[in-house]
Amino acid sequence: MNIIQVDQSPIDVNSLITWLYQSPIDGAVVTFMGKVRSFENQVISLTLEHYAEMTEKVLCNIINQARDRWSINRVAIVHRVGQIYANESIVFVGVSAAHRSDAFASAEFIMDVLKNEAPFWKKEQTSNGENWVEAKQSDIKALKKWF
Repeated sequence: MNIIQVDQSPIDVNSLITWLYQSPIDGAVVTFMGKVRSFENQVISLTLEHYAEMTEKVLCNIINQARDRWSINRVAIVHRVGQIYANESIVFVGVSAAHRSDAFASAEFIMDVLKNEAPFWKKEQTSNGENWVEAKQSDIKALKKWF
């Protein structure tokens, strides 16, 4: 079972965790929540755009890749788009599995692949103006450990 949601709504963590816990055969639930950082209080907000026709397909493909590698059951990916202010949640990844090793590894894999392959574009608004955010070398390096 999957939840894939991409929209401007705030992330309802409680309902997502409740959904992840509804699998009685699972002994592990791992979640990750990402938020907009503001280095030295310079970032005011991020504006995220995405290619809607492809985003859900790419996220579903990422989940399928994780399912091919690990024994996991419920997976939730929620990603916000639009304007998101500093310190607000931007992404949620949650995984349930029988065992913690599968849950931890698959959640990390999903997040690493999402950061590199999902069709999202970020424009950063700072006290000095706006600029498009380039892919980080640390994200590219994190992806290499999986492939």
